[in-house]
Amino acid sequence: MIHHLKLYAVMLVAFFAIDMVWLGLVARHFYRRHLGFLLAPDVNWIAAVLFYLLFIAGILVFVVLPGLDAHSLKKTLMLGAFFGLVTYATYDLTNLATVKDWPLTVTIVDMIWGTVLSMLVGFAGYLAGTRIL
Repeated sequence: MIHHLKLYAVMLVAFFAIDMVWLGLVARHFYRRHLGFLLAPDVNWIAAVLFYLLFIAGILVFVVLPGLDAHSLKKTLMLGAFFGLVTYATYDLTNLATVKDWPLTVTIVDMIWGTVLSMLVGFAGYLAGTRIL
């Protein structure tokens, strides 16, 4: 259990570092341009933190641990990409189907980002599990 908590901690740091670069530097203007009409004036930090904690737990359970069990970085990367695609697609395709004027561009970019983000965090977790911890 301690090993899993250490992996989770490494992945938490990796996730925040990667996602904050994305949200803070790369995508901030993109989302504001395409979704500004929907954005709340203030972030609901409780909801945001809960999402991050659950999402990272999902990457640990469904990506990193199976990859470590198989001793396979390739499996980890493939599972990470698929997990990110499915989870981000759930959000974005649901919004595309149900939210008036939800931009297709946001759906595509966000699904690509979720795929890359989950793969990178899975990679960090795999490396931590095989080399560091």
